[in-house]
Amino acid sequence: MNCPCCSGKTYEKCCKPYHNGEKNAPTAEALMRSRFSAFAIPNGEYLMETTSPVKRQFHNKKDLQEWGEINEWTKLEIVDKPSMNKVEFKAYYTNEDGEKQVHHELSQFKMIQNRWYYVSGEFLE
Repeated sequence: MNCPCCSGKTYEKCCKPYHNGEKNAPTAEALMRSRFSAFAIPNGEYLMETTSPVKRQFHNKKDLQEWGEINEWTKLEIVDKPSMNKVEFKAYYTNEDGEKQVHHELSQFKMIQNRWYYVSGEFLE
């Protein structure tokens, strides 16, 4: 199957090795793509594991898993990479009411002990 992150690669050669713990995402963009795929699959456990340890208290696996399940994630567009640790993207999805939505965010990531983590996101119009 094609990877949900829209890389053009198969899931097995793209995000799956990150999801099953074989490899860590080598860049902030790769982590962001793998997190999008984790919403599409869905894989709430991976989303929690890749959230910065100091930010995990503001999230929970059940809610992340549920947000992945109730929406149909259709497309990821990388808008900009203003720095090594920031990625601006648009995530396209259809919500549970059948309405098409766009989640536009500038995400910040941090490298901790040779592994990238999601820190925070600023919602954009």
